[in-house]
Amino acid sequence: MICCRPGRRAVLRWSAVVASASLVPALDGTSARAADGVRPVNLELVTVTETTAVLTWYTGIPGTDDGLGRMRPAPSDAEVVYGTHPSRLTSTAHGPSGTPYHYVELTGLEPGRTYYYKARSRGRTATPTFLAFGRSAGTPHGDVFAFTTPQPPAGRHLFSVALCNDLHLGETVAGLVGQLPWIEGIEQLPGHPPYPEVMAKALTADARARGAGYLLAAGDITSEATPVDLASAKGILDTFGTLGSDYLVARGNHDRAHSGDPYASCAPGEHQGNDCFKDAFSPDETYFTRDLGGLRVIGLDTYDKPGDGGDVGGLSPAQEAWFAAELKKDPDRPTLVFGHHPLFVENDPLAITGTRSLDAGQSLRILAAYNRSPGVFLHHAGHTHRNQRSVFPLAPRVVQQEIGAVKEYPGGFTLLRVHTGGYALNFYKTRGDEARAWSERSRQELAGQWPQLSFGNRHTDRNSVAAHDFSGLTPSS
Repeated sequence: MICCRPGRRAVLRWSAVVASASLVPALDGTSARAADGVRPVNLELVTVTETTAVLTWYTGIPGTDDGLGRMRPAPSDAEVVYGTHPSRLTSTAHGPSGTPYHYVELTGLEPGRTYYYKARSRGRTATPTFLAFGRSAGTPHGDVFAFTTPQPPAGRHLFSVALCNDLHLGETVAGLVGQLPWIEGIEQLPGHPPYPEVMAKALTADARARGAGYLLAAGDITSEATPVDLASAKGILDTFGTLGSDYLVARGNHDRAHSGDPYASCAPGEHQGNDCFKDAFSPDETYFTRDLGGLRVIGLDTYDKPGDGGDVGGLSPAQEAWFAAELKKDPDRPTLVFGHHPLFVENDPLAITGTRSLDAGQSLRILAAYNRSPGVFLHHAGHTHRNQRSVFPLAPRVVQQEIGAVKEYPGGFTLLRVHTGGYALNFYKTRGDEARAWSERSRQELAGQWPQLSFGNRHTDRNSVAAHDFSGLTPSS
């Protein structure tokens, strides 16, 4: 689910958003057909680090429709030719062949260099995902695309943390927007595993493979917080490590306390119903602080309130007072805060529903507290299901990083790499075969317009490097 139950006014506003979708060009940006029945489209430059880059695309059969408005899949090969001059693409990288869901990683790149590339299947150049307000594949340069690798964070690497959100275990239909009758959701293909399980399992596997020593899951772990879905989510996350030390979990609005027979076995909720999420993941308080190698991590419960999940987020008065006191007692300590709702959202058409962020008054007070706490460097949020990097004038040293959902396109997580003199944030799509297939299928949410809202208009919304003093932290073993 993208949001829950908007009111009548939000529904009327939404009609304008959905109606305008037909004005956006086709996502692949071309109507050309491949003579041999394979057409590579949806090229995306997903990840750019100082030494690597990840590219993905899709191959389909021209003139066909799989029922979702995209071409039926056509297995093919995957090749990227690249180099440091647009007319000398002297290096080649390949991805798995025999699949329509292509994933190629370039390695051995040099920091601070501009690279030019073409992505091809069966010798045909892939066309990029169209973004009305951004670029999905890098900077066009004639018939190639270009990107520049950043310099690495200063100092030696200490440890890495996987940041993720919106797993939605138990969900069966993706892409629904409230109760709008003209928005059709997308289901998993018959005979395939439930997509939230596919994507969550791919998350834990890839996070470890990418070197994450810790994992932070910022809410909406389940679809509606039933005991069976919470048990499934915990079982998958336990494959990463131990709750409370290797991975930490915050509550989202979908994880709120519920009423009814499915929840009767759970402890009473503080605000309403029965709180199965607290039983599964937070037997003490649903907000907390933990130490990760000297890094203070603060987990917020951004739905610490009564409600049906479809309104703005909020902290209880007790939690807000605790949070302010926690920051005040050690303002210079390196600190990462994570919680489900963003403080504020920028450049988000879905913000018209009025449900996309934390209560505005609380957000302003939090930003003011951040400005008095030089150690706070990052606020990780989910809920919007998109990649967006924001810095607010009230707290200019703090990055708010919204991250695309685990459970659907773009389908992945952000790796935070902590060095003694700074940090890097890099978004990765998950790589499993079923994960790549579902991610591509679910990009057709909102009548095919979902990449416009979720992928990130700038590559810096997915990949960035910043300075910060972490010299007092302990490297992971």
